[in-house]
Amino acid sequence: MISDEILRAAIPAVLTEAHFPELPNYYRGKVRENYDLPDGRRILISTDRQSAFDQVLASVPFKGQVLTQTARFWFEQTADICPNHVLAYPDPNVVVGRRLDMLPVEVVVRDYLTGSTDTAIWTMYKSGARKLYGIDFPDGMVKNDKLAETILTPTTKAVEAGGHDHPITPAEIVGQGLLSQAQWDEVAGIALKLFARGREIAARNGLILVDTKFEFGVDAEGRITLADEILTPDSSRYWRAESYAARHAAGQEPESLDKEFLRLWISSRCDPYKEPIPEIPDDTLVDFSRRYIDLYEKVTGQSFSAPKPGETVKERIRRNLAEFFG
Repeated sequence: MISDEILRAAIPAVLTEAHFPELPNYYRGKVRENYDLPDGRRILISTDRQSAFDQVLASVPFKGQVLTQTARFWFEQTADICPNHVLAYPDPNVVVGRRLDMLPVEVVVRDYLTGSTDTAIWTMYKSGARKLYGIDFPDGMVKNDKLAETILTPTTKAVEAGGHDHPITPAEIVGQGLLSQAQWDEVAGIALKLFARGREIAARNGLILVDTKFEFGVDAEGRITLADEILTPDSSRYWRAESYAARHAAGQEPESLDKEFLRLWISSRCDPYKEPIPEIPDDTLVDFSRRYIDLYEKVTGQSFSAPKPGETVKERIRRNLAEFFG
C-alpha cells in the first residue's frame, strides 16, 4: 500500500507533459501525448494531467501509469470479444498501437441513472427530460437508481481541442451517415459484450461498474477495433458494491473510485460550465490518486508499483522508447 506521504511527495514530480521533439507528428490531447509513426503505428503516452468538464485542471500523482496499466488489464481480458489497437507496452505509461480510422461517435454504456456532466442522463432527467438518447424513462426515479436494463447513450466526438461531445441517438447516427446501420449494429453489440465482461469481473472484486465509454476505429483490414482506453477510472464510473444500497437508501452519493469524485468536488463549489474552477488542493489530489490506485488494485488483483526514485517519469519514458525503437 502506497502511503499518503509518498503520494504527496510525488505531486511536484507529476508528469505534466511528454513532448519529445525527436518523435514525429506530435499531437497533444487532454490527457495523452500522441505520435504518429510513418509505418502506421501510434505512440500514446498517458500523462498525469486530469481533465473534467472539458478542461485540464491539475495533475494527479501516478495517474498516467494507473490508466495505462488498468487499460492493459482490460484489453487483455476482452481480447476474445473484439480486436484492440495495442501492439506493445514499452513503458508503464506508454502504449504503441495501430493507427486507426476512428469512428466519429463514442459509445457510452450505462446501468445506472447518474452523472454530473451535461451529457449525463441524470443531468437531463433532473431537468425534466424523459426521452433521453431516444429512450423513454419513467417518472419518479432518483439519482443513482439502477436502470431496468443496460442502455447505450452515444455521443458525437469533439473534433477541436477543448471541444464538447453532444448526445445523439442511434437513429441519428445512421440517418446522418456517421455510421452505416451495419456498423452501428456491430459496434453496439461489441460495446454491450465488453460492458458485460467488465461488470462481471468488477462484481467479483466488490465493485459495481456503473457506466463506461468506448471508442472504436477501423483498421487497415476494415475490422472494427477497440481503441484509446478501456474501463479505466477516467472513462468509467465504479462504486464500492458493499456500501451502495445503504448509501443510496440514505440519499448519499456512492463511494466512487473514479473521476466522478473530482467532478462532484468541483460542481459543489461552482458551475463548471459558467464559472472559474477553483484550484484543487493537494489533499484532494492525494485522495484522488488513492482512489485510482485502489481501483487498479481491486480490479487487477495486483499491487501498484510506484516509479523508482532517481529518474523522472519523463526520463524513464524517453529511455524506454529509445530502447524499444532502437
